[in-house]
Amino acid sequence: MAKKTQGKPVNTTPVADRQAPVWIYSLLTDFDISLFISGKHFRLYEKMGAHPLEVGGDKGTYFAVWAPNAHDVYVTGNFNDWHKTSHRLYRRLDSSGIWEGFIPAVEKGTIYKYFIHGYDGHNYEKGDPFATRWEHPPQTASVVWDTAHKWKDQRWMKVREKLNALDQPMSVYEVHLGSWQRDPADHTRILTYKEVARSLVPYLKEMEFTHVELMPVMEYPYYPSWGYQITGYFAASSRHGTPQELMELIEELHANDIAVILDWVPSHFPGDAHGLFKFDGTHLYEHADMRKGFHPDWKSYIFNYDRNEVRSFLISNAVYWIDQFHADGLRVDAVASMLYYDFSRKEGEAGTNIYGGRENLGAIQFLQDLNEFVYSNYQGVHTIAEESSTYPGVTRAVEDGGLGFGMKWMMGWMNDTLQYFKTDPIDRKFKHHQLTFSTTYAFTERFMLPFSHDEVVHGKSSMIYKMPGDEWRKHANLRLLYAYMFTQPGTKLLFMGNEFAQNGEWNFTRSLEWDLLQFAPHKGMQRYVKALNHLYRAEPALYHFGFSHEGFEWLSADDADHSVYVYTRKGAAAEDTLIIILNMTPVYRENYRIGLPFEAEWEEIFNSDEEIYFGSGKLNKQTFKPEPVRYGERDFSIQLNIAPLAAMVLKQTTKQHKKRMAK
Repeated sequence: MAKKTQGKPVNTTPVADRQAPVWIYSLLTDFDISLFISGKHFRLYEKMGAHPLEVGGDKGTYFAVWAPNAHDVYVTGNFNDWHKTSHRLYRRLDSSGIWEGFIPAVEKGTIYKYFIHGYDGHNYEKGDPFATRWEHPPQTASVVWDTAHKWKDQRWMKVREKLNALDQPMSVYEVHLGSWQRDPADHTRILTYKEVARSLVPYLKEMEFTHVELMPVMEYPYYPSWGYQITGYFAASSRHGTPQELMELIEELHANDIAVILDWVPSHFPGDAHGLFKFDGTHLYEHADMRKGFHPDWKSYIFNYDRNEVRSFLISNAVYWIDQFHADGLRVDAVASMLYYDFSRKEGEAGTNIYGGRENLGAIQFLQDLNEFVYSNYQGVHTIAEESSTYPGVTRAVEDGGLGFGMKWMMGWMNDTLQYFKTDPIDRKFKHHQLTFSTTYAFTERFMLPFSHDEVVHGKSSMIYKMPGDEWRKHANLRLLYAYMFTQPGTKLLFMGNEFAQNGEWNFTRSLEWDLLQFAPHKGMQRYVKALNHLYRAEPALYHFGFSHEGFEWLSADDADHSVYVYTRKGAAAEDTLIIILNMTPVYRENYRIGLPFEAEWEEIFNSDEEIYFGSGKLNKQTFKPEPVRYGERDFSIQLNIAPLAAMVLKQTTKQHKKRMAK
């Protein structure tokens, strides 16, 4: 349905001009233009692109596109039989470089492109950078559409600030929509947003994940890029349906108290002819200097963050997904590649900033502006940096000199952890402090612990086949790895398929290996991850101080000979305290003594060796009473049996809780 314009436009349409193919009309005010050219307009999607509306009672579509160096800009599409030059837009008489106009009778669903006579004398057919819908690839035209939707997630939006707070549990399930499941009757057909909603939402609910992270859902032409080479930044991928159908998927997730994080790629874009590259015959969105503007690894083009209008475009895009699609977070891809000109370049091949340094100052300003705006305007929404460098203060407030992100992926932890677990248990004593090292910097940022899609592709093997040993030991090791992850400080992220120990590497062209769940080891792993999620959500000690040293303490970090680690996680109250014991060898350790954080009776509330998880069933069912035996600089200690390649979690007995409360 066409929308009526609000407010008085800058240009009005004289009656005599109504015979023209394109009417002079604008949604942009002088204030809009001022914000845009200063890099401070963060809701450009309300004015730029294609907007179905009424002008003087006539329905049609208003078009606005930034092409400051173009000689001419036309709209061509199925409405004019793809005539290249019949519908010329008007160039604004200011410094914005925006071309605009209203074309009557162009309706929602119209397919179109911009035909641009470029600065370099060449002609370009470009999709609309602000289009809210595109044709299904390999078709490359934009579609006149809108984002109208009657949202039904008001309850979630009211409680989001509390449920999505940084002191709450955050267990993220990372999903690639095209390969989570496929049509059982036709494995080549990917599911629609509606079909995904019917299966994914109840699965996440059953598995007790708190969040889902969708790999890029913005329109992209090349399917093997997994969505990380975007051409339609403001459009939900038509491979799965309409923008409104994606909204319905998000709405259904919210109805089940599952927060939605969207992967977002403001770091680079592909050089497809219909995309942003050389948009008006010049390097408009990308740097002209390819030492700054071309990514050698990804063969893509890097945004020119020094340009105010580009920053307005990108921040408007981030806000669009939060505002129009109710996203609860954005995971920002490849931040390190944005921060440094010499990222993945050989010495002497990179550009420098105005001071001769390697830092991309425009990118830093962009990220700071982005995070300041998001956190000032959207309660309960977080930005998460996939950042692999040692750049200081990624999650520090902008006012304190940081980038202002809510969280940062802990890439060093991920690498060290996987290297340790790949090691045969007999040799782990030589790498004992590879696991303890991360706690020396764990609280310098607010970290998320990721085992993402990047770890199970390109010959890196699946998670289960990173583990050493026979089938039983592989599964025991993987359960141990996940227990270590869920009991360490920081939020959690697990890629789809990892929760049931998929055998093969992730293959984006087919469904996950769901048939493996008929086998006990894989079904046991799925039950186990569900149990870990339940434990994580049920125990405040595992999340309340997730980013603070107050919530973590080593009880034994140096027993390399036995490859055993013992530490506590703490909540706001003493009775929340948990003791975690990890046995990194297949040796059953009897009467192993550990020091206690304080005098209390303890019981085992979780053990990764339970038979239901495909373990050996060596559990501790007794109550552990404190002995006045000093051990590990602790006045009280206990002895217990530790199952092979297993994790145990102890908590004060319920009886002990009541006794302490009475005191």
